[in-house]
Amino acid sequence: MTPPHLRATSPPMSNIPSKEQILQWITDNPGKRSKRDIAKAFGIKGAARIDLKRILRELQEEGHLEKVGRTYRDPDKLPPVTILSVQAPDDNGDLFARPLEWHGEGVEPRVLYTPRTADPAVGQGDRILAKLFAVEGSDAEDHQYTAKLIRKIGTNPRKILGIFRKGAEGGVITPISKGSDKEWQVRAGDTHGAKDGELVEGELAGPKARMGAPRARITTRVGDPGAARAVSLIAIHEHGIPDSFPNKVVAEADAAKPAGLTGREDLRDLPLITIDPADARDHDDACYAHADEDPGNKGGHVIWVAIADVAHYVTPDSALDREARKRGNSTYFPDRVVPMLPDRLSGDLCSLHEGVPRAVIAVRMVIDARGEKIGHTFHRGLMTSVASLSYEEAQAAQEGTLSERTAPLIEGSIRPLFAAYDALKIARAKRQPLELDLPERRIELDDAGNVTSVAFKDRLDAHRLIEEFMVLANVAAAETLIAKRTPLLFRVHEEPSPEKLEALREVAASAGLTLAKGQVLQTRHLNALLKAAGEDTSELISISTLRSMQQAYYNPENFGHFGLALKSYAHFTSPIRRYADLIVHRALIAAHGWGPDAKIDGLSPDEIERLEDTAKLISGTERRSMVAERDTSDRYLAAYLSDRVGAEFGGRISGIARFGVFVKLDETGADGLLPMRALGQEYFHFDAEAQTLMGADTGTMISIGDRVLVKLAEAVPVTGGLILELLEHDGKAPSRGSGRGARKGGGRGRGKPPARRKVSASKARKTKLRKKQDRSRP
Repeated sequence: MTPPHLRATSPPMSNIPSKEQILQWITDNPGKRSKRDIAKAFGIKGAARIDLKRILRELQEEGHLEKVGRTYRDPDKLPPVTILSVQAPDDNGDLFARPLEWHGEGVEPRVLYTPRTADPAVGQGDRILAKLFAVEGSDAEDHQYTAKLIRKIGTNPRKILGIFRKGAEGGVITPISKGSDKEWQVRAGDTHGAKDGELVEGELAGPKARMGAPRARITTRVGDPGAARAVSLIAIHEHGIPDSFPNKVVAEADAAKPAGLTGREDLRDLPLITIDPADARDHDDACYAHADEDPGNKGGHVIWVAIADVAHYVTPDSALDREARKRGNSTYFPDRVVPMLPDRLSGDLCSLHEGVPRAVIAVRMVIDARGEKIGHTFHRGLMTSVASLSYEEAQAAQEGTLSERTAPLIEGSIRPLFAAYDALKIARAKRQPLELDLPERRIELDDAGNVTSVAFKDRLDAHRLIEEFMVLANVAAAETLIAKRTPLLFRVHEEPSPEKLEALREVAASAGLTLAKGQVLQTRHLNALLKAAGEDTSELISISTLRSMQQAYYNPENFGHFGLALKSYAHFTSPIRRYADLIVHRALIAAHGWGPDAKIDGLSPDEIERLEDTAKLISGTERRSMVAERDTSDRYLAAYLSDRVGAEFGGRISGIARFGVFVKLDETGADGLLPMRALGQEYFHFDAEAQTLMGADTGTMISIGDRVLVKLAEAVPVTGGLILELLEHDGKAPSRGSGRGARKGGGRGRGKPPARRKVSASKARKTKLRKKQDRSRP
């Protein structure tokens, strides 16, 4: 039966089609969308065209069609990553594709497939996972999107990273992976133009050749193995981060279907929005807030936080689950992401794209006027994001600079979010989590993978708003599961060890500050220390406080979160990229008994039994990713600075060791090393507890936080190392000393512990050193 709103509003002439017939015809004939084409198809001539024009206008007003130029199309959008079915080539040889997931009420958009040189061949009937780009201008009359291939569905070729060695007929790829000595043969037509000695990415191209070597097709020329573009790939292999998914995992992801409303609450009327970095690759959280209408909570707010329901798609002990657990988390590099889940999930079904229905687990939280949470409930539902905003867009709108995107959202969505955040700031000030608001570095790359700029990210209120909402939701998850006596993984951050705390006290004392003893340490004590530090010592105290902190980790037992000043804390808000969050989602499903599938996608008995092992595993994978990300950033920065050897930079001392001094450069945040030989013609006594060096002859004291002017002597992109020369320390040129402490031959002294040892031991060391010097003489 035809829905009433799709029937003609007045009795049409016999040859005038109904609205439903028009929409069906446009869907069946995507290349013919103009009024003239429609009139011709239904034999409409003369005055009857007026009735056709009226019906098309009504379809526009009802939102079923949008007029672009002289053609009509559906105004709804496709998600930016989706599965397409490739159609037969048209008369011009172009390949068009149709989306398999379309939620619009009108005409299905037309998608032009635009292959790249290295893409494998696709043809009619193939299914592909593709990245979509909206078409503007006159081209939109023919097609509304272009599609770039991510991969063919049903294929998951094995990948390889290695050095290409050119041969008479093609060549070979020698893998860079540790322990892999097998070469891959490349036929002449599969080299992608690679040159001898280049670092390349390839994929399995067919069965083994006659000599038994596997055959590969080069898909990407990375170039010079020492170039910036190779850095993240090398880090991935160096740290053993899994970067390709097994076939069974990909097959499970590809077989997944969008979750429906069955067993869920309908949250699609809530104006939830996502706020993320402008270049976000996925959207796993959405927010909405409004003033509490309860007269008993005057000035209070209701906050909704909706998180992608990854547990619906990744069930316990499935191939997807085993792979996600092994990876533990996604790893983020400046030029790529190694995801925890395949792109079909992470970039599509589990990403809360604007205008697309998505399954979520949401928490509704009520706070009072002072930002204290007074209640919360969890819900398993289906939502549709009304907008995907960047932090900068949300901040600009709140400050009064509106755009076409944000103007309709300012009163109903954006201002209420910031009003709720203002209340949460009051509660935060009372709780006093550790206020180490350290700048975050951002490395910008061009298309070739070269660093174009290094800058520090602005910290906006929009960033802090989302952080506070996520913290509140994480607390709610932990409290709910504790109350329901359901096992979970807590996010634990213990207080500093007595040894690190004593070292911090010594550093504070050297700066004329006090961190009192004999009390239970709280974050407010550290905040007071940070606040008391003057301009000259703030860097020293901030770095030393950070270094005194323990590493956060996951544990089935609750030891609280020291840094956030919270008794109970769990990770709930990022299940796309963290396995710990997926465990918490499953625990919530089991605790609430949601739907008929609670025993399928809830926390299983086997998972509960191995929670401790899982906690250790994913705490380790998190540290692995952090090291890989840091090493990659160091190498990118070394490559960026390699053409500025000899340039002068200002910086602050960020670390002190027996072998030298680490300096953080102001301009880029890069860390370089001042070797002992660069400090002056004297020995420097190293005090590990106070983190200082003292010149044996001049008494020069070098401490963390001191200002220095340095010259870049060497930049090594392969290792990420920067070697510096000291020009000035606290505004003065380095002292040469008397030379008594220097090695014979003009060498610089090396730091020694302060003179708190026995004289005989000191003499013995000097005698040993003198003999060593004598042996080294020519």
